[in-house]
Amino acid sequence: MATMGSLIGLVNRIQRACTVLGDHGGGAGGEGSLWEALPSVAVVGGQSSGKSSVLESIVGRDFLPRGSGIVTRRPLVLQLHKTDGGHEYAEFLHAPRKRFTDFAAVRKEIADETDRITGKTKAISNVPIHLSIYSPHVVNLTLIDLPGLTKVAVEGQAESIVQDIENMVRSYVDKPNCIILAISPANQDIATSDAIKLARDVDPSGDRTFGVLTKLDLMDKGTNAVDVLEGRQYRLQHPWVGIVNRSQADINKNVDMLSARRKEKEYFESSPEYGHLAHKMGAEYLAKLLSQHLEAVIRAKIPSIIAMINKTNDEIEAQLDKLGRPIGGDAGAQLYTILDMCRAFDRVFKEHLDGGRPGGDRIYGVFDNQLPAALKKLPFDRHLSMQNVRKVISEADGYQPHLIAPEQGYRRLIDSSLSYFKGPAEASVDAVHLVLKELVRRSIAATEVSAFFVPSFLSLFVLLFLLTDQS
Repeated sequence: MATMGSLIGLVNRIQRACTVLGDHGGGAGGEGSLWEALPSVAVVGGQSSGKSSVLESIVGRDFLPRGSGIVTRRPLVLQLHKTDGGHEYAEFLHAPRKRFTDFAAVRKEIADETDRITGKTKAISNVPIHLSIYSPHVVNLTLIDLPGLTKVAVEGQAESIVQDIENMVRSYVDKPNCIILAISPANQDIATSDAIKLARDVDPSGDRTFGVLTKLDLMDKGTNAVDVLEGRQYRLQHPWVGIVNRSQADINKNVDMLSARRKEKEYFESSPEYGHLAHKMGAEYLAKLLSQHLEAVIRAKIPSIIAMINKTNDEIEAQLDKLGRPIGGDAGAQLYTILDMCRAFDRVFKEHLDGGRPGGDRIYGVFDNQLPAALKKLPFDRHLSMQNVRKVISEADGYQPHLIAPEQGYRRLIDSSLSYFKGPAEASVDAVHLVLKELVRRSIAATEVSAFFVPSFLSLFVLLFLLTDQS
């Protein structure tokens, strides 16, 4: 069996295998999926709670996209591997042959890979991005960064985005094997914290929740967060940890994360309010605390994980016994099998589009609701006002009487009017493209042949990982 130090690495490998084969948590793998049986740490917080700064402090690098609105639109499975050497690099599961040493390039790749699935729309997706970072400045740890909880949709997003994000976050933290890292800013009443309210709903006893209090240095003078940090204001079964984020000025000056860690340590050690808690505050302490706890939880869950793998393997063997004769080895038989799979996919995809299965109606929604709503907002009353029409025609044709319509002026009016349609039209095309890609994924998943082969590949991958580790 794996040693304590390699348990997190073993789970990391199983998670990557699950993701490649379509089982990636968040409800995507179905009830009782292997991913759901694996312990994980989900990072939850509202927008502007300091969630990204906490993750970057733990890693010791700037690597996450920043900006206004909803920046994290796909789960990020962040796997940290402590190395002995001085080299730091990152690898993505979707680009396994490429090693990133420039963390600005890591940030750009996260943003680009998000857009590859969601398109240029501001939609969200539950398909995770897998990022592994190898560094001497980290501890062995896996974190799942989830989209920040929000209360309002920004321009260009569906009104349902607020509930969609909460549903995605809940799909992870609802699971009994999920450890919740609830991020809350200290300059906000803890009773109104989005992360704490959600954690209280899914983990009322606080057994699975770690509380993190950020922005301690931004509290009003004369106030402090000692009651929260010592568990008197809101008690959890695990200790609260305080974090001091880099200021915006530090970020603008490109102050590196390792310097920020030292500055954070000095803040707690020299603080009259928090000096007695300094030994259990800060990002480094938080990372070690989570790493130790995650290893302990994995060790406790190993028997149930192995039992689930064995049970799944037995079910797969039973399914294989019912599949009938194997596929022929000659080219004709293989071609027939491929065509049969294509016909099955075509049937399911057509059912989605024609209404036999859900999903195709969302395309009608784009043209019945999204596009007309966007067109109604176009400023045609102003653009085609008598004053503007007179101005455009005069500029195009000069001041002269017309026996027939002023063709040049009308052409200019029409061209400028058409330009208004470009933005809503492109947004509608992106939205339809996103729906079609999702329907293709659903159709592949629903095709009978896929339904038989994906679980068997998953089981073989998992067994291979376990046998390799035991050897």
